[in-house]
Amino acid sequence: MIRRHVRVSGSVQGVCYRDGCRRTATEQGVAGWVRNLPDGSVEAVFEGRPDAVERLVGWAHHGPPAARVERVEVSPEEPEGLIGFAVLPMP
Repeated sequence: MIRRHVRVSGSVQGVCYRDGCRRTATEQGVAGWVRNLPDGSVEAVFEGRPDAVERLVGWAHHGPPAARVERVEVSPEEPEGLIGFAVLPMP
């Protein structure tokens, strides 16, 4: 199991980025969460098998068709044993 904390900047809100992320994570069997941030970026945590998490990180670099991703920051973290994938409210 690995965990990655991801922050995506660009035109990524109001384009179904969070829903696409949730669907892709569910398809890949990745646990975690995704949420919009007040500055217009999207933050997510992906936890699961290394190959599945890396596929989701790859997806984050382009997102859904309407998104315009400009920057993706990825940080490794210690897995917490998350179950399921959630869309969280903005902090």
